[in-house]
Amino acid sequence: MWTLRDRERVAKLVPAAVERGYIRITTPLVEGLVRAGVTPNALTTIGALIIAASAIAYGAGAIRLGGWLILASGVLDTLDGQVARRSGQASPFGAFYDSTLDRVGDGACFIGIAAYLQRAPEVRWRQEAVIACMLGILAALLVSYMRARAEGLGLDCKVGIAQRAERILLLGLPTALIGAGPEALVLTSIVGVLTILSLITVGQRFAYVHRVTARTGA
Repeated sequence: MWTLRDRERVAKLVPAAVERGYIRITTPLVEGLVRAGVTPNALTTIGALIIAASAIAYGAGAIRLGGWLILASGVLDTLDGQVARRSGQASPFGAFYDSTLDRVGDGACFIGIAAYLQRAPEVRWRQEAVIACMLGILAALLVSYMRARAEGLGLDCKVGIAQRAERILLLGLPTALIGAGPEALVLTSIVGVLTILSLITVGQRFAYVHRVTARTGA
């Protein structure tokens, strides 16, 4: 059988130790939200509104603002699940709602970036960057769909080098600190790297599901 140890051998950009440390740091905040009666669906909705604002900021050319907003949405994206589990409010609809809005956010940010790159002056690789955004949308949606489809088959498919947390960090942090860069080279490079890593993740998940089903005889 394909075990948890096997899955952990698949490299991730954010190590498990960092994830555990982040959860420990945010635990007091989660407990405060639970005591205040904040629902996980409310956090999901607020996070979706923030990521929509991030997409608008990217499209309008406010690249640093877009970066900070997408990082803020990523924090909320981690809190809603923790609040749901801590408060006992986890539900199938909540998971469906969260997953659906996550996909909207993934697509919206790349659309906003593509809109900026399409009209911004002095973009060196304009056409290539816009095509990379299109491929990035497809790859991000495929990464999420493959996990959902695998879970529908009874498989836990959380492998891959660039899952949603990694994509948010790789897009949000550099753009928040640097912006688009001269001739939009920084932003173009980030989009290209994200697209490549997402496509690699698609391949990793395909290989994982193939290996699991082959070992189990499914």
